[in-house]
Amino acid sequence: MKIKHIIIGFLTLALGGCTEYLDRPPLTAFTDETAWETEDNVRMYANKYYPSFFTGYGTGYGYSGAALMGFTFSDDAVNLGRQGNFTRAVPNTGAWSYTLLRSINLMIDRVENNMADKLEEEAYLHWMGIGRFFRGFRYSQLVFQYGDVPYYDHVVSDIDLDDLYKPRTPRNEVMDAVYEDFKFSLENVRLNDGDQTVNRYVVAGIVSRLALHEGTWQKYYYNNNEQARKFFELAVEAGNMVKNSGRYDIVTDYRSLFASNDLKGNPDVLLYRHYDAAVGVTHAIATNSNLTESLIFGPSTDLIKSYICQDGEVWQNSDVEDPSNFEIENLMKTRDSRFEASYHIEPQSRNRGSLLYITKFIPRDIEESVAAGGPVPPEFLSADNVTDYPVLRYSEVLINLIEAKAELATVGGAAVTQGDLDETINKIRERPLAAQAIERGVEKTAPLVLGELPQDPARDPEVSALLWEIRRERRMEFAFEASRIADLERWHKLDYMDTDAHADLLSGSWVNFPEELSSELEPANIGEISVVGLDGSITVYNGSNGDEMEGFYRHTSNEGRLPFLNQPNINPYLAPISKSEMDEYATRGYELKQTEGWPQN
Repeated sequence: MKIKHIIIGFLTLALGGCTEYLDRPPLTAFTDETAWETEDNVRMYANKYYPSFFTGYGTGYGYSGAALMGFTFSDDAVNLGRQGNFTRAVPNTGAWSYTLLRSINLMIDRVENNMADKLEEEAYLHWMGIGRFFRGFRYSQLVFQYGDVPYYDHVVSDIDLDDLYKPRTPRNEVMDAVYEDFKFSLENVRLNDGDQTVNRYVVAGIVSRLALHEGTWQKYYYNNNEQARKFFELAVEAGNMVKNSGRYDIVTDYRSLFASNDLKGNPDVLLYRHYDAAVGVTHAIATNSNLTESLIFGPSTDLIKSYICQDGEVWQNSDVEDPSNFEIENLMKTRDSRFEASYHIEPQSRNRGSLLYITKFIPRDIEESVAAGGPVPPEFLSADNVTDYPVLRYSEVLINLIEAKAELATVGGAAVTQGDLDETINKIRERPLAAQAIERGVEKTAPLVLGELPQDPARDPEVSALLWEIRRERRMEFAFEASRIADLERWHKLDYMDTDAHADLLSGSWVNFPEELSSELEPANIGEISVVGLDGSITVYNGSNGDEMEGFYRHTSNEGRLPFLNQPNINPYLAPISKSEMDEYATRGYELKQTEGWPQN
């Protein structure tokens, strides 16, 4: 069950639920009749789920779901040209995939029916817990994407058409089953099953994420506080399980968590994905942070403005020196330390989206060497990167925990205390600083104090000051790492991505063109580049106003996304099912209803 060396053999192919392999002869001695004999066999079977659920940096040039490249569709990123649009029409083809679920249900079935008398009770319960954990994980993903989905807790027969073409199961019924799977896993998965394997604390960390997601979705989208409370309580239970274990801590500087070749034994990390060129497991994410790649995206002005100042105040009210100076070097001295750890110190013309490189995913010494004119080492070119990815970090569990507690307080739970903040957000803010950061004047951010919360003039009035600051902390901690878009969806706040209402989504970092990028003030860029002042005024370069070109960079080709809110037959919060899938049901004499908010024909 290791991420490092996933063993994919006939067992994976024969039992994985992919019909294209079912009619092929055995490639090894393993068959469905002989595979479920030992714990090692079931362990081998479960190995294949790791890359599906724990993407990390992906592999090779496979960016789907990977950090950095997989998270450019949100209010954190500005893209060159038109900003990405939400789905606006029902697709003709494509459907949800049940391949993983069929495989997982098969595993659960075989462990339950073929191995109950072959395994010790502890081993039996552990592997049932592993299977049910992955099943709950996958159903959570489907529900978060589609809402109601057909639910199966068994292996479906190929000839049972009523089962194969069953209608969508109501979301709450599906998630109640997921809840039971998670509770079982939290009670029965081993506390330790070896290095780099899913243990009870990994289960708890993931459950803290998924239960919080469902709780907030129920509260803000469906207005179902009873169901929301159930999942908030589960998120708190899971988060406390990790925190109270004493196994994990915040001891590593921020950048090193993403630029290390080996995270083994790091107490900041519950689970990581290891990369090793010797076995052909590499990625390409760090290459996009090496200062030489041409990129068309970067941090938006909206994200840049959201970083808290080192005194714990928003920039509009801060007492740090010159808080309204948005030059990158000044931001590194005045903002939360994660800003300095995440971006290059000066604007770069090769990043046409924002001018600001996201260097969070490359070692500091490599960044400094390349910035000084040195070559990029081969392991940070192409798809030859071998830096590890922290799949599940302790800081995420802590932020999940404090958000769940704050949300639970709004639906009848106990109020958040200063002790809660000190054990979560303030513990994260106390993480060590890199030596290079200290040399630049970076300091740790002041603690968040319950009675002295920042008064942010940009705060959404529908969100309490406490939840606003918790959400800010989440945004700073996980920028370009976890899915910001998923947070906006579960908070029912996709309006934050409305470019008509939020002009800061169309611009990037602050730049003083005459002093920092004078080479860009050339005839070819006349009418192409512009800057946006703090007052929102836009100055377009016309060839003779170079001395006025200071502000937030905005390429003139940048256009807002098409309307997606309050549009008939468009629901940006849930994905539609394709027409071909609905037609397939109809040809068999069954009905598959379209996702809520989308046209039913």
